[in-house]
Amino acid sequence: MDIKEILLKAKMLGFSDKQLSHILDMKEDEIRKLRKKLGIVPIYKMVDTCAAEFEAETPYYYSAYEKIFYNEQNESYPSNRKKAIILGSGPIRIGQGIEFDYSSVHAVLALKEMGIEAIIINNNPETVSTDYDTSDKLYFEPITLEDVLNIVDLEKQNGEFLGVIVQFGGQTAINLALKLKEYGVNVLGTSPENIHKAEDREEFSKLLKELNIPQPEGGIAYNEKEALEVAKKIGYPVLVRPSYVLGGRAMQIVYDEEQLKEYIKEAVKVSEEHPILIDKFLEDAIELDVDAVSDGETVLIGAIMEHIEEAGVHSGDSATVIPPQSLPKEIIDKVIDYTAKIARALNVKGLINIQYAVKDGKVYVLEANPRASRTVPYVSKSVGIPLAKLATKVIVGKKLNELLEEYKHRIEEVKENVFITKPKYVSIKESVFPFLKLPGVDPVLGPEMKSTGEAIGIDKDFGLAYYKSQLSANMEIPINGGNVFISVKDRDKDKIIEIAKKLHELGFNIYATEGTANKLREHNIPVRLVKKISESSTDNIISLLKEGKIDLIINTASGKRAKSEGYYIRRAAVDFGIPYVTTISGAKALVNAIESVRNKKIEVYSLDELL
Repeated sequence: MDIKEILLKAKMLGFSDKQLSHILDMKEDEIRKLRKKLGIVPIYKMVDTCAAEFEAETPYYYSAYEKIFYNEQNESYPSNRKKAIILGSGPIRIGQGIEFDYSSVHAVLALKEMGIEAIIINNNPETVSTDYDTSDKLYFEPITLEDVLNIVDLEKQNGEFLGVIVQFGGQTAINLALKLKEYGVNVLGTSPENIHKAEDREEFSKLLKELNIPQPEGGIAYNEKEALEVAKKIGYPVLVRPSYVLGGRAMQIVYDEEQLKEYIKEAVKVSEEHPILIDKFLEDAIELDVDAVSDGETVLIGAIMEHIEEAGVHSGDSATVIPPQSLPKEIIDKVIDYTAKIARALNVKGLINIQYAVKDGKVYVLEANPRASRTVPYVSKSVGIPLAKLATKVIVGKKLNELLEEYKHRIEEVKENVFITKPKYVSIKESVFPFLKLPGVDPVLGPEMKSTGEAIGIDKDFGLAYYKSQLSANMEIPINGGNVFISVKDRDKDKIIEIAKKLHELGFNIYATEGTANKLREHNIPVRLVKKISESSTDNIISLLKEGKIDLIINTASGKRAKSEGYYIRRAAVDFGIPYVTTISGAKALVNAIESVRNKKIEVYSLDELL
């Protein structure tokens, strides 16, 4: 059997070029070139959406390697129109999913408005971008270099091929930018080099120093010894994370050397190819997210989002509020200034998301992603401006200043060619979690993302907006009093006092385990002592939860990874459907919501009012 037959049979069996490169001990590029030279290229078959009952005519295709005689079998014919390809985010998983689908669909709508053929590559049947009537053409294919290049080769055969848009498919799509350019594919919008500059830890750090923008101290480690040295140099606590994952997976806050050793031993594989990133963790900082659109000169800040949870909770899990509620004008001005400087320095053409932390009046940049973030749908709906559509038009060459004419009544110019939206209401995004469907998973919030969806609460008042967001996320807050159980880690005991006082004033009966109870009694707050699980096998906090005697739980984790007392309490809250919060700032917002609901009228606003 010659190499041609081997390759053809392997491709018909579903082997990728990457897999074949390992099997045949060749580079992936060599496999691709050889395959094309031998005429072994995929054909594209139309998906039969009518189950053969009627003749289907849909622009919905999948690839196959049936025969070498390409033209006789192919059912996808490239049009003679001007066209662009949009990469989706692939299968939905924690870290990226339906939020990016929103941006992909709006990109399609924008291209259609401009008379450009919109071609989607995505392989998730549960998304709107893969509805056969959304785009002009849909390829139901994986978001891999091989599959994208195969489709580019086909579509370039006819019409004016503008290029590929990678900004709307999350990290999966944007990771292909440099490779696509290496193969001569035009990546539309922000250049692959500038995408790399933002994504690469050392390059981005160098850029921030040139711009005189503060960032937390940090470093990269390729083995345990280096990790211990970096952590010792910058000081504990540190935030550690692998450099090669999505959604903050395996990200952890580490408080001492012993915990760091345990993390390296159990949580991650550290090597030359897979280093870990170590940053100084800014305790008690306020985290911010900014979504902006830029054409390299003009910058529109869609929103500055203040995280309700304190630093240390993944941005995808934290509740966030638009506009910020606790930040002074000088901090807002600094965030605007830094955002414009970074967007221009990276020559961003399209969307950029920047994450900040504010501590002791100083603004630090945590990271920047020159792509659509998962908050784009939330921001767009909150401020009444379709950021993804604007970004798409910028990506294909439109000037942002011209596009903003339509939205003049919703924005203000804060400095030359730097604009920010003027939201009319308070909008709060709350995350939705799958804990009920995942037995045994700890529902505590932390740096590793766990949410699988989100909801929005909108009102003129922060407390009412927060209450609505909780209802939308299936968390029904007890507004008429009841029994609240409080158990917090030592670092939070001073912070819980004001919250407990307010709950007592609102008519709640407070239950607590010994450590928290003693702290509350020191401040003359009435509290009923509850035994820990370890103190009694029958008469303990879990017993009260099972009996339905607790209406609300406030429990913050100690940071230890082992299943602790707190774990069983939080898990019971999920299993028995009891409202709970796992952060101090979340507890503050909850108390605020209870006060607002009692003293103010809840109103329903139409979308027209928001705009």
